[in-house]
Amino acid sequence: MIKSTLKNVSLILTAIVVLVISTAYESNAEEKTLNLDQAIEMALENNHDTKNALLEVEKAEAAIDEAYGYAYPTIDLSGQYYRFLEKPKMPFPDFEAMLGNSVSSGLVDYGLISEDDAKYSQMGTTLQSFSLKNNFEAKAELTQILFSSAVFTGIGASEDYYNLAKEQLKSTVNITVFNVKKTFYGVLLAQEAYDILNESYENAKQNLSNVKAFYEQGLAAEYDKMQAEIKVENIRPQLLDAENSLKNAKNGLKMIIGVDIESDLSLIGQLNYSDNKIADYIDLKSTALEDNFDIRSLRSKANLDQAQIELAESEYWPTLALFANASYNGQSDDFDFLTYSSAIVGLNLSINIYNGGRTFHKKQQQEISKMQTETQIHQIKEYLSMDIKTKLNEIEKVKSSLEAQERNVKLAEKAYTMSEVRYKEGAGSQLEVLNADIALKQAKTNRLKSVYEYITALAEIDKILGNVDMKYMRRFLSRKQN
Repeated sequence: MIKSTLKNVSLILTAIVVLVISTAYESNAEEKTLNLDQAIEMALENNHDTKNALLEVEKAEAAIDEAYGYAYPTIDLSGQYYRFLEKPKMPFPDFEAMLGNSVSSGLVDYGLISEDDAKYSQMGTTLQSFSLKNNFEAKAELTQILFSSAVFTGIGASEDYYNLAKEQLKSTVNITVFNVKKTFYGVLLAQEAYDILNESYENAKQNLSNVKAFYEQGLAAEYDKMQAEIKVENIRPQLLDAENSLKNAKNGLKMIIGVDIESDLSLIGQLNYSDNKIADYIDLKSTALEDNFDIRSLRSKANLDQAQIELAESEYWPTLALFANASYNGQSDDFDFLTYSSAIVGLNLSINIYNGGRTFHKKQQQEISKMQTETQIHQIKEYLSMDIKTKLNEIEKVKSSLEAQERNVKLAEKAYTMSEVRYKEGAGSQLEVLNADIALKQAKTNRLKSVYEYITALAEIDKILGNVDMKYMRRFLSRKQN
């Protein structure tokens, strides 16, 4: 009886565990539904490039604090104990010979002995030790830079480094926002392309059902039925390819926004055309050359290069520092120490006279780096000017064709409906229905691709202009104003 009860309890507990695990799994597998803004926020939170750029800003902030630290006083405490295993010796006058000579000279002077009886030793040096075996020292030392061009220039250079890191972070945020937009719209494109193909597939199946009904009634030829079946089977692999493309597009978005590749993802949004008013080429170019984040980053890099040049030049200037120290010392042979203390204060002036030309060549390298940066700025300005022109041409081309494509889709829908009606009434052929379906699918696909090209071209112009919502920036740049 007890064994039976325990067995039932065990089964109940097992069932509960299985239920909890399955519920947790279903919860983890819950589909994520995102709109564009949510996708951007997730990417900025999880994207590795953004995290690295933010860490670079934090690193630059620490560099500023370090640079200021060189201008503050330095206080060092040190202590040491040592014992002589063999005492050091140094040459010193022979005191024994000196004393003997002095005594002999005194005796001669007092007439106690004659000069001939006086014994004089030859004076020389002998090795003697003046150290005790055990020694210790405890010392506190203060150093304060009074003038150092390298320290003051280094503070400015660290500020330039921080500004560069901040601009690079903004550039990374801008690129991340654009990549999310483009990939998000790419998923919508793949989804709507799949829907169009699926609609065509459903039309083909419905058409096959109609043809089969007519064939069974003797109103359609077997050839028509075969054509309808072939149409269905031809669309099926295309539909599978479209489904696979949609999965790949979603996986690409998952990687950018930092979502588990195994999770389900559903997007809120549509590819809709809106005729946005766009500034002319001259205004766009002027804005881009001023606000583009890549150019702003390179300008900050040029400022940092100049600071590095000045930092190299600072090695030509002298350094003046105040120093002070106090020490407590002791010596003994038997650990019964004789102790004493000392304290000093002074100024230390140093200036390099010659270092093998290192300073000159270091400065030369930094000057070359600045010239390279300025060349990059010039090059990217040319690229941006051309890129803006290209995008404007793409937008104009798409806008000029979209109106016609809208009309074409409506005509294709009407033609498909008429072909079905004509076939059912016996006035048309199965070939008309198939051709009308192909034309409708092609018209919708062409329009969809054009809308995607238009939206992504607008997004790319925003990226070029540095036109990104500042709410995405403020979440990162909290220490200083943007």
